[in-house]
Amino acid sequence: MNAVTGRPGRVGESARRIDGAPKTTGEYVYGGDLSAPWMLWGGTLRSPHAAARIRSIDTSEAVGAPGVHAVLTAADVPGRPTFGLEIADQPVLASDEVRYEGEAVALVAADRPERARAALRLIRVEYELLEPLVDMELALDPAARPLHAFGNVLRHVHIARGDLDAAAADVWVSGFYETGMQDQAPLGPEGGLAVPASDGGVDLYVATQWLHVDRQQIAPCLGLPEELVRVTLAGVGGAFGSREDVSVQIHACLLALRTGRPVKMSYGREESFHGHVHRHPSRTWIRYGATRDGKLVAADVRLLLDGGAYASSSPAVLANASTFAAGPYEVPNVRIEGTVVYTNNPPCGAMRGFGAPQVCFAYEAAMDELAEALRLSPLELRLRNVVGHGSALPTGQVLTGSAPVREVIERCRAIPLPPREPPLGRDPLDYPGGAGRANRGEHIRRGVGFAVGFKNVAYSEGFDDAAEATVILSDAPNGPIAAVRTAAVDYGQGLYTVLAQIVRTELGVEDVIVHPATTESGSAGSTSASRQTTMTGGAVLEACRAVRAELAARGGDLTGGPISCTREFHHRPTDQLDAEGQGDIHVSFAFTAQRAVVDVDTELGLVRVVQIAAAQDIGHTINPLGAEGQVEGGTAMGIGYALMEEIQVEAGLIRNPSFTDYLVPTALDVPPIVVDFVEEPEPGAPYGVKGIGELSTVVAAPAIVAALRHATGRTLTRLPVRPDDLLGLRPDSTAHPRAPVPDVPGQQPVPEYAGLELGQQELMKGHE
Repeated sequence: MNAVTGRPGRVGESARRIDGAPKTTGEYVYGGDLSAPWMLWGGTLRSPHAAARIRSIDTSEAVGAPGVHAVLTAADVPGRPTFGLEIADQPVLASDEVRYEGEAVALVAADRPERARAALRLIRVEYELLEPLVDMELALDPAARPLHAFGNVLRHVHIARGDLDAAAADVWVSGFYETGMQDQAPLGPEGGLAVPASDGGVDLYVATQWLHVDRQQIAPCLGLPEELVRVTLAGVGGAFGSREDVSVQIHACLLALRTGRPVKMSYGREESFHGHVHRHPSRTWIRYGATRDGKLVAADVRLLLDGGAYASSSPAVLANASTFAAGPYEVPNVRIEGTVVYTNNPPCGAMRGFGAPQVCFAYEAAMDELAEALRLSPLELRLRNVVGHGSALPTGQVLTGSAPVREVIERCRAIPLPPREPPLGRDPLDYPGGAGRANRGEHIRRGVGFAVGFKNVAYSEGFDDAAEATVILSDAPNGPIAAVRTAAVDYGQGLYTVLAQIVRTELGVEDVIVHPATTESGSAGSTSASRQTTMTGGAVLEACRAVRAELAARGGDLTGGPISCTREFHHRPTDQLDAEGQGDIHVSFAFTAQRAVVDVDTELGLVRVVQIAAAQDIGHTINPLGAEGQVEGGTAMGIGYALMEEIQVEAGLIRNPSFTDYLVPTALDVPPIVVDFVEEPEPGAPYGVKGIGELSTVVAAPAIVAALRHATGRTLTRLPVRPDDLLGLRPDSTAHPRAPVPDVPGQQPVPEYAGLELGQQELMKGHE
């Protein structure tokens, strides 16, 4: 697989990726590049329906088709029939019912990919169609058809602090906000190669985010002990949460063990849209209460997430979204009710931000409305209320680490605004609509918006998070060389470069090798939750220091052989939430602020993002160049979330499963992004670092939409914002027919989830 070697510089220096050269030259082996002698090709038959009972499956024609070596259905799964990240609720192959479009029903292995596809078309499945349950609010109705044995409510989180009913606020504002289903859209689709072994086990080479949890799900389904399932990381062309769940893993292994030959599976783009989870659509109702001098006294939030057909990581996503739902602000009286439900929509799970982007959109819009009601600038209102070291969050957790939120806001504000541009005579690419030459600047209005957000670092709710790494120091003709063995996944974010920088800093060597990640090393946890620099970086740091101590004990002599030290890094313990949603749930937090400048064609509803200014709490910078790249990439994803990216689901069916119709930002859509880092080291983290990969995605969309409101005066309560929204041609999501939420001082009873449909007062029309 892909061992990488480099001289990346030391901690604090900008370094090029040590895997950059093989990726640039095409030598890097991605999941879709894998091959083996006598390899077969696997394919998956997927349900065309969102909800149906399976009456029969006839595979007889497919079994006899040319080149076909195996056709498998649910009856051929030798072990546990289901899998899942947190709850094993998803069938390996559906047997009696399909719960979403694209659910796997049967498998084929053939000697050519086109023969595998032809055999799939010969499998006859008789379905009895059911009415799909696709509305997340209707899923809460006790009369709704239960999609799983225990009902449709997957998890509910209740958080209560202070006395909301007694909160004495002079001003109340409220809003209702919706976000659509976003796709991670990794450039490399899912792919892997399973090779049967002589010991009865299987060797799997796959693009994933967490090798050991993959194995924990694969082995029981195969009816094998974990030690007979060996997983090695293939090159990963992006992930962003889409590879936390298994995709080809179990299916490829089943086919390899049945045929006794290597089996490769590789999704095309359309199958990729059906074959991985997406970002949860959300509906959030939020009410803030404040004194006349701008101090928050109350926050009341109702949050609903659509988890789709299976659990994936939805319970953890809900916990994150709920604990962040009142924003990074000091609020003494809080009530948050969060729920995630099953529907017949595509399954949803991990995606960059992990629940934080949905609620950040809601609480930042409400803060802007509150600022207008109080006649304060949006920045001043935030500065009067942001948390800091020693502040208590709605869960009662006290911020014991670094929390430079005020400085993040000030540093963002200090970044110069872009110069004003003449409305006429610009380069066509500098107009909303770009090279389409949709206008000449006659109807352009500029808007400026601001948003603050935060996100946890590492796993939460009492999970014993850990990462193991081994560092080996060896003698070589040109001087000592160091190697790192870890199961941590670098899917393009630059982790292996950071690990090599730590090794060079601690051991003083020039050359560092990072070996391919495998389950032969101890678990390093998932590459998610902005955790790998902290966790695996911490393990590598401790292993390096152990190597250094051993080398000193040898008197600096390596002639006796290599020195190898393995260490495991744990973060501080966390708690589960109690019945009132109280507990020390998260390890630490990072904070960010962004200011967006946009131009809007108010006649056509077209948008050009002119500039993003970003100030980010980073703890300590390991690789400045890589850190800037993470902010830029996360912001680009936030631009897509704000303006164009949405999986269109109708009656449970995906209508745009391609990059022709699912639009992602290109280089022409991403503006100059000016980045400033605030360095205040985090206690207990290696070098004081904080994870940075998710934060810019959390806050970019709220900042952009705030700028759009400023430019147009529209309320804009749904993501992504479409041209129709900017022109006032689409009904606003606040326009619901039932009784309005009170907009007068004084606390009123808050309805249960029917409140998500209540009419809302108009949001901010613009700010100065």
